[in-house]
Amino acid sequence: MQLKDIDISGYDTLLLDRDGVINKLRPNDYVKCWEEFEFVPGVFEALNKWNKHFKYIFIVTNQRGVGKGVMSERELLDIHQRMCEEIVAHEGRIDKVYYCTALTEEDKRRKPGNGMFLDIMRDYPEITKENCLMIGDSDSDMKFAENCGVRGIRVLGSHYSI
Repeated sequence: MQLKDIDISGYDTLLLDRDGVINKLRPNDYVKCWEEFEFVPGVFEALNKWNKHFKYIFIVTNQRGVGKGVMSERELLDIHQRMCEEIVAHEGRIDKVYYCTALTEEDKRRKPGNGMFLDIMRDYPEITKENCLMIGDSDSDMKFAENCGVRGIRVLGSHYSI
């Protein structure tokens, strides 16, 4: 599904996966520093459109590379800060990035577990499941949406047509 085909009416909260949705995937690797982060073509236009529609936009992302010691949490936070700055410079926004560095699915914060969504619900109690839309690119993202009781839409993030 292309982003231009997604019906966003009726939703005020958007949950986005990061790798494969915001930035290009690095097959068999992790984005370990800002120089390796490459935005998916068209994502700025999508985020600009969504900025005008959604009350909240969050990223929910598994970042196992930190747990494996491939990168530090400080490096991850630097990537997220720069990513958000670039998005704002292109008239979009991300209200908060939620991430999990756990290595196993036993950690309920790791997608497809619903822990990051529970964190969002705790931090923003006015949000309801019915008003949330999750966009991701993997089976895990769709299972996460199901486990949270929200609508999930799977996209192929190689290029967005808005």
